[in-house]
Amino acid sequence: METPEHGGNVLDERRHKLEALRRAVAVPYPTKYENREEVAPLRAAYERLENGAESPETHRVAGRVMAKRLHGKVSFLVLKDGTGELQIFAALDALGEVAYEALDAIDVGDFIGCEGVMIRTRRGELSLRAAAWQLLTKTLRPLPEKFHGLTDVETRYRRRYLDLIANDEVKEVFVKRAKIIRAVRDFLDGRGFIEVETPVLQPLYGGAMARPFVTHHNELKRDLYLRIAVELYLKRCIIGGIDKVYEIGKDFRNEGVSFKHNPEFTMLETYEAYVDYNHVMTMVEEMVAEAAGAVGALKVHFRGHEIDLTPPWPRLTMRAAIRDASGIDIGADDVRDVAGLQAAVKAKGLDDKVPLAPTWGTQVDELFSEMVEPHLIQPVFITEYPLEMSPFAKRCPDDERFVERFEGFIAGMETSNAFSELNDPDEQRARFMLQMADLEAGDEDAHRLDEDFLEAMEHGMPPTGGMGMGVDRLVMLLTDSPSIRDVILFPQLRS
Repeated sequence: METPEHGGNVLDERRHKLEALRRAVAVPYPTKYENREEVAPLRAAYERLENGAESPETHRVAGRVMAKRLHGKVSFLVLKDGTGELQIFAALDALGEVAYEALDAIDVGDFIGCEGVMIRTRRGELSLRAAAWQLLTKTLRPLPEKFHGLTDVETRYRRRYLDLIANDEVKEVFVKRAKIIRAVRDFLDGRGFIEVETPVLQPLYGGAMARPFVTHHNELKRDLYLRIAVELYLKRCIIGGIDKVYEIGKDFRNEGVSFKHNPEFTMLETYEAYVDYNHVMTMVEEMVAEAAGAVGALKVHFRGHEIDLTPPWPRLTMRAAIRDASGIDIGADDVRDVAGLQAAVKAKGLDDKVPLAPTWGTQVDELFSEMVEPHLIQPVFITEYPLEMSPFAKRCPDDERFVERFEGFIAGMETSNAFSELNDPDEQRARFMLQMADLEAGDEDAHRLDEDFLEAMEHGMPPTGGMGMGVDRLVMLLTDSPSIRDVILFPQLRS
């Protein structure tokens, strides 16, 4: 851990100081500090204060001590709150002997409150000249080393609180994350969407092709699953008459981790009645552009690339994308089963790059993931997926082997996934049965049969365009964060 004073001697020393402060101060951990002003607006109010001048009234600030320099009868501290830093000018003649000498027990990392007038020192530093101060919290463990900051990646993720203290740019990422999510909400609310909440614990997981986390409910005496998606519940809302609905919430998938995968992640899903996936494509590119504008510009830098998010984005079918990248036409008759497709992969000399998969649909997915996806840097919509890969999408009218589905790709990452939603309950049942066959063939991610959802669909579901978007990946893109762990405050890590 990158805290050089981590040993017991420092803890003992600080505890001795705490005990001394307890004897000298009635309440070393008070419950509040009233009439506090935030540093940033206070600095802004006196930005034009001249050297040697002082404010006509007193002010009260509070925060964490980030630096401390004692010089005989005059001392300087740097105080930091959630908005910025301010120098505290502490002088013996202003504080009095007892209060001034008590500053010796203050360590970097402690929280204090200070009251006094604003001044600009002879060196031009805007400061608060303390007339009184109060200990608010005594810290027992030291902060990361001031001059080198906190750079060890494991420590940063495991002790995010230290990361936020030491690295201002980390806090800025999460400030931007909040603005991005707010911009998405404002965009959807402005279009008449209703935000809802659906169950996290589900009797049957569904809405995606992924492995779940399993838990057990003692009172109900049954296993439940942490949701892998909210799709089937939001579709129930569409069936129930909420024509525009969305949810932003946590999903959980019991799978591997990478720079773009975390077992717990934030997902946006939207469903709108009476529209198809072409309408949703336009909505997605406009929403991403609005989110980008909320934290910067439409041209962003990510992993060494300059990416232009300006709508409209190109559209390219999956069949054409794979053909262009590999020379394999997944629509050709001789590759329409898994053996034929795998033979084509070997014939093209790609078997060292493309892993073999148990079913035709998963083999297409592997081919696309290895040969196409990493090269999709500028925004693009990949459309018309094979039916086998998309159990909830409507067939394309001109080629029923493919469905009206798109995925949005930016910087080699899938950022959105959408369908013209299947609303024929008999066709949906047949698709479920295809998935069950894939499950029996060894595809652990295949979708389970959901009789309850089929019953809901039999009550009638209007034509619907649905979409899912990974919020974490969107934040990665708009903050130039190379890993999903950089945009999740407390990511999952190995023990």
